[in-house]
This record gives sequence, structure tokens and C-alpha cells, in this order.
Amino acid sequence: MQETWVAFAISLVVTLMLGPLVIPILRGLKFGQNVRTDGPSRHLQKAGTPTMGGMIFLAGASAGIFLLARGTADGIIILAMTLGFGLIGFLDDYIKVVLNRSLGLRAREKLFGQVLLATGLAYWAVFISGRGTDLILPFSGLITPGGVHLELGWWLFLTFTVLVVVLMANAVNLTDGLDGLAAGVSLLVALGMTVLALIIGKPGVAVCMSAQAGGCLGFLYFNRHPARIFMGDTGSLALGGGLGAAAVIAKSELFLLIIGGIFVVETLSVIIQVISFQTRGRRVFRMSPLHHHFELGGWGENRVVLTFLGVTLVLAMIGLAGLYRLVY
Repeated sequence: MQETWVAFAISLVVTLMLGPLVIPILRGLKFGQNVRTDGPSRHLQKAGTPTMGGMIFLAGASAGIFLLARGTADGIIILAMTLGFGLIGFLDDYIKVVLNRSLGLRAREKLFGQVLLATGLAYWAVFISGRGTDLILPFSGLITPGGVHLELGWWLFLTFTVLVVVLMANAVNLTDGLDGLAAGVSLLVALGMTVLALIIGKPGVAVCMSAQAGGCLGFLYFNRHPARIFMGDTGSLALGGGLGAAAVIAKSELFLLIIGGIFVVETLSVIIQVISFQTRGRRVFRMSPLHHHFELGGWGENRVVLTFLGVTLVLAMIGLAGLYRLVY
């Protein structure tokens, strides 16, 4: 427990210290955010705000994890996954911002890298760490003591792992559309996963999630409205990849989908919007992802962010309640 909060503090302090150093450098290099012209008009004033700021809290979280969880295999793997997804995001940001190629990495290139990392995680979890290929159903302890364990087998487990990790990485990326939204939601989700890991006896996972939460809190100081820096794909993909890896190792993938329900809903809003427009020629939402729907409905950024944070807090409590009478 003590190591968990020390990791949180280290990550928070390192992130807060790096912000004033890195932001002027990114601004001087003109690593500014490109703003989509079809979005809410008030977002146009954000053009040029330094991006790729995920490097700040990645450094903080990495310091916390390395100092407190370097002796655990769980900590090393989660850190590797976080940095691996962060590298994919960094390459995408670099191509878009520095090389001025608006599309960045091709979709198939990003997907290939993400699937490769998730596949490596699944192999390590099953064949090296001995995690097994079962899923634990939340709230199934209410049905039978110890809960219900659903055995998937290797190939189905591999497929499910890839889906969860890749979905979570891209879901955080989709949510990163308002000042403080992705960082704030990720902060609460990481704290929820920290508590879950402590309850089930996964200290290495708890340290990693606590360090990630500390980094998000430190980054929020610079990213809250009006944001002085954006995390970019560098940060959003790293956060999602780290959360997904922690869930797989802690055998809590379904719990993550509950605790991180905002990420799931944001992704579903995009899928529903695309399917509806392509099949019916009509939009379900004013704009997707969902946070833009509320913006175009007249909500201010802070109202949207605070509402989403409140929902995330409730979902975290619901997810943790799903541990009742479960045996890992």
C-alpha cells in the first residue's frame, strides 16, 4: 500500500516539474495542435497549442514504476506496454506535427503495431506468467461463491485480449477531445484499477496504475481548461495501452470495461454514428465522439468534463462492487 502511493507521488512530482520545462520547448519548436475544421467553432482558437505533451506524464509514470515496481514482472510488462503504445502515438504525432502530414501514420500501420504489442502481452500472460485463459465475470459472486470463471482457451483469449487492449488505447484517443477530459477520466479509471489490484493481491499492477494516476493528475494542472498543452496520441495511446495491459495481467478485463465505461461509450458513439450515416444517411448524434454532441448542444467544456468525471466515479464504484465474493 505504501509503495503504491509513493509511486503516485513520484509520478505527480516529476510531471509537475517537467511541465514548465517541456511546454516552452514544444512551443518554440512549433509542435502545435492541428484542429479539425468540422468540429465546434470555438475549438479553432486552440490551434497551435503545444501537443505531444504525453511525454511529460509518461516520464513521471515511468519514474514511479521503475523505482517502485522494477522488481516485479507485472510492473516491467505494464511499463513496456505503456511505452510501446506511447511510441506508436509519438510516431503518429511526429509525422503529423513535424513532417506536416495531416494523416500521420496510416491506420493499418498503427493497428499492426498495436495488435503486435497486444499479442505479445497475451503470450506472456498465458505462457510465461501462468495467468491462464479464463475471464472472471463481475458480480458473479452474487450467483455462486467464488464467482464464475469463463474458460476461453488460447485462441479466443488471444482474440479477446487484442480487442480489449486495442479498443482501450483507441478509446482513450477518441476521448481526448476536450481540455482535461482524457486525463481526468484516465486519472479516475487508473485509481479504480489501483484499488482493484490491491484488493485482489496484485501489488505490481497497483503500483503501475497508481503511477499512471499520479502522472495524469500532474498533467491536468497544465491540461485543464484553458489547456496550455495537449497530450496528443503520444499520451492517449500510452494511457489506453497501459490500462489494457493492467487489466489483462490482473484478470480484470471485464471490470475495466465497466470502470472505463466512458471510454467504451465514446467509442460506441463513433461506431453508431458511422453505421447510421452510411446505412440511413442520418446522424444519431450532433457530432461524435459523444463529448462533442453535448458541446454542440450548448454545454461548456468544463460542464462536459465534470459530468463525464462524475459518471466515471460512479462507474468505478460499480466496477469495484463487482468484486464481491469473487475468488481470483
